Amino acid sequence: MKLVVGITGASGIRLGIKFISSLPSNIEVYVVLSNNAKVALPYESDLPLPSRDNIIYYDDKSIEACISSGSFQTDAMIILPCSMNTLAKCTVGIADSLITRVFSVMLKEKRNIVLSPREMPYNTIQLENMTKLSTLGVTIAPPVLGYYSKQQTLDEMEDFMIGKWFDLLKIEHNLYKRWDGK
Repeated sequence: MKLVVGITGASGIRLGIKFISSLPSNIEVYVVLSNNAKVALPYESDLPLPSRDNIIYYDDKSIEACISSGSFQTDAMIILPCSMNTLAKCTVGIADSLITRVFSVMLKEKRNIVLSPREMPYNTIQLENMTKLSTLGVTIAPPVLGYYSKQQTLDEMEDFMIGKWFDLLKIEHNLYKRWDGK
């Protein structure tokens, strides 16, 4: 699997870093951090950006990157967290950065896209943007806890959310206890 991970300047950058760190080593991972994500990073997390052979990082200005082309076969994209600015640009087709360009390509190629907007509460414009993207086949999956797996720590809560995103991207995992009806 080839997966593009966009990390934008919304709060929740730690989730994006932990998501990348949790990915299996057999997945090719292409990571793009927006400029705002780079600004927010030191305020939110002391986690280092993962460095492994299966992870390639691109600058958000590198519009010539292989992932910006529809002829480069990627399977899925997740923007985690997805700022409201990025979500709005995706909604109206503005492709002025590598992240929004890749989103546009993934959309036209009808590939799996997951956006994780990190904002609360949502205003009407944001909800309309999410609705429009959802009608286009984009999965909107904000970080929401499921209390049935009885997380006790922040790490367990984050693992639950990461596991739910892995489910949407069809990535096998054992990050949380699944509901078994008992």
